[in-house]
Amino acid sequence: MTDTHLPKTGLPPLARSVRQPWAWAIIFGGKTIENRSVGAIRAGRMVPGPIAIHAAAGMREEEYRWAVAKLQPRGITIPRPDALVRRAIIGQVRVTEIISESDNPWFGGDHGLVLADPFPVEPIPAAGALGYFEWTQSGECAAPLPWMRTYGVPGGDSATLDLFPDAPQAFRDAPKGPGGRR
Repeated sequence: MTDTHLPKTGLPPLARSVRQPWAWAIIFGGKTIENRSVGAIRAGRMVPGPIAIHAAAGMREEEYRWAVAKLQPRGITIPRPDALVRRAIIGQVRVTEIISESDNPWFGGDHGLVLADPFPVEPIPAAGALGYFEWTQSGECAAPLPWMRTYGVPGGDSATLDLFPDAPQAFRDAPKGPGGRR
């Protein structure tokens, strides 16, 4: 690889793509562990050191609802889905170690990357990839999907006003997370 392929931003050349709103939580919400399987860690050549955080292009409404339900009790308010940047580098962190057990409330998997020193940057459009990948600026950030624009709006349209805009979101039934767990 030549220097012409490295980002000219001062950010680490390696990135880890994370689906929203978890990428936002790493940079802005105090998320200190990124859970991964041991297979994903090995296949992705994940090791301690600085990495850029890439907000993946994909985000489903069910994922977003589950994250809101998980983060609200911690006092963390996620931006609306149409305000979350996707398909872009949004910051950097330092991976301090890889763990297989922890009492940290962010730990919930097979293994985890312990993250420190989050630093946000202005979004830089970039395509993502699995594992650690060498990123380059390209294309544009992902545009909000239709469900993102109408999320949480009574009646599902922008003409209906929200009567309690500062109230936390509530769910009749707890949203399901990965693998159908609540």
